Amino acid sequence: MMQASRRDLLAGVAAGAGLALIPSAAAAQELTFAPAALREDLAVLERAWTTMHPGLLRYNTPASIARLFAEARDWANAERSLGAFFVELARVSAAVRCGHTFPNPSNQGRRARETLIEPTRCVPFAFRWIEGEMIVTAAMADTGLRAGDRVLRLDGVSSRTLRRRLMPLMRADGGNDAKRIVLMSVDPKDDHATFDLYRGLVFGAGAACEVEIVRQGARSRLSVSTVTADARRAALGQNGPNENWSFSIEEGIGRLTMPDWALYDSEWDWRGFIDESVDQLIDAQARGLIVDLRSNEGGLGCGDTLLERLIEQPLAPQRSRTRVRYRRAPADLDPYLETWDPSFKDWGEAAVGPDADGFYDLRRADEVEQPLVPRGRRFNGDLVVLTDASMSSATFQFAQKVKDNRLGVLVGETTGGSRRGINGGAYFFFRLPNSRLEVDLPLIGYFPETPQPDEGTLPDRHVTQTAADLAIGFDRVADVALGMLGR
Repeated sequence: MMQASRRDLLAGVAAGAGLALIPSAAAAQELTFAPAALREDLAVLERAWTTMHPGLLRYNTPASIARLFAEARDWANAERSLGAFFVELARVSAAVRCGHTFPNPSNQGRRARETLIEPTRCVPFAFRWIEGEMIVTAAMADTGLRAGDRVLRLDGVSSRTLRRRLMPLMRADGGNDAKRIVLMSVDPKDDHATFDLYRGLVFGAGAACEVEIVRQGARSRLSVSTVTADARRAALGQNGPNENWSFSIEEGIGRLTMPDWALYDSEWDWRGFIDESVDQLIDAQARGLIVDLRSNEGGLGCGDTLLERLIEQPLAPQRSRTRVRYRRAPADLDPYLETWDPSFKDWGEAAVGPDADGFYDLRRADEVEQPLVPRGRRFNGDLVVLTDASMSSATFQFAQKVKDNRLGVLVGETTGGSRRGINGGAYFFFRLPNSRLEVDLPLIGYFPETPQPDEGTLPDRHVTQTAADLAIGFDRVADVALGMLGR
C-alpha cells in the first residue's frame, strides 16, 4: 500500500458533486481513458437505460435524464482514470434513484477488481450514523476504539463532510435517504463496504488512518492501521450467512435472526432451518416470535417460507403490475449484456404490449406471484419483526406484506425501498465497451396498482438505537420487542 504522501491528485472533479478524487493504492497502474472512449461508454449506457430500464422515469423525466448524461459528457471532456470513471458512474446511477442500479463491486471484471476493489483499505471498526454523527458499533482489538465513540474526523476530514460528499454516490429507491445513509455506514458482514470503497476513491486511504474521536466528552486522536474487509469481518466475528442465522427460545419467546437472504448459490438447507425453528416454537408452546431482519438487504423470498407456517388462510398476492420496457433487447447492445438467464434478452410472448407509455406487462409463470398457502403445522403465536433502512428488496417486500395483512407488528426504523415500487427480478450485468466497468441493470419493474407514497415501510413502533445504547451493548429495539411480547 502506498503511503498517503505518495498519492497523486487526479485532475477530475465529479460533475455536480464537487468530488475531488484521490486514487486508490493501485492508481499508478490504472489505465486512463480518452474523452472519446468515455463518451462511447456513456452513450451505450444511456441507450441501454432508455430502452430497457423499467424504473428510469419513476422519479425522473426524459429531460432530466438527458441533462444527467449531458453533465457526464461534459465531465468526460478530459482524460480520466478508471477510478474517476467508477465514481462518475456511481453518481450517474444514483441519480436514477433505483436501489438496484449501480456499478456493483461484486460484478466487476478482473481489471477493476485488481486496481479498485481489492486494494480498498478499510477502517478497522464498524459504525452507524445516529442523529448525523458517526458512532462506533464495534472495533478491532488494539485500535483503542470502543463502541459508542463518536468519530469527528478521519484523516483530517470531518465526518459530516464525508457524509455530505459521499451521499450523491449512494444507491437507493426514490427519496429514501435513510437507505443511502445505511450504505455510508460500515457493517462488518459486507463483502464490499461501500463507505470504505468510495472514501478511498474520493479522499484517499493509506495503510494508516488518523481517527479523532469524542468519548465521554473528552477528545482524542488515534492512529490505527487500515485493514482489508475480510480481516475486519473475521476480527469482528462475522462469518457467512449460514452461521449468522440463529434461533433460540427463552422465556416463551423465540428469536430468529436472519441478517442475509442472499443465498442464491448456497447449498445450505435454509428452508429446513426455518421449518425446524417453527417446529420448536410449536413444541415449546411459545407465545411469540421475534424475527430480526436488521442489516438484511434481501435476496431470496425466505420470508414466504416462514409465513407459510404462520398463516391460517391463503394470503393473496400483493397487488402490483409487473412490467418491462422491451420484448427483445436491442441487437446492438447484445455484446454488453451479461446475465445468468439468456431468456432475459427475449421475453417473447410473455411480454404483452406495449401500452401507451411503452411498457409491456410481463406474464411469465415465474413472475406471477401465487397466493401464499398454509403449510405444515401452524405457529399461532404473536409475530414481531425488527426493521431498519437496510431492508430494501425482498425484506422490504416482506415487511410490507406483514403490515398490509396484519400478520405481526413491525418494530424499529423505516425500511429502505419505496412503496411507490422497486425494480429487480432479472438483471443484465451491463459491461461498458472501453472501461469494461459493469453497471447492474434491473429489468423488471414492480408498480403498485394504486398510488403510493415515496417512502419505505413504516414501523408500527418506531425505535432506534442511541450512542449511549451502543456504548453499553444495549439493544433497545429488541428490548422493546421483548416487552411487547410480555417478557
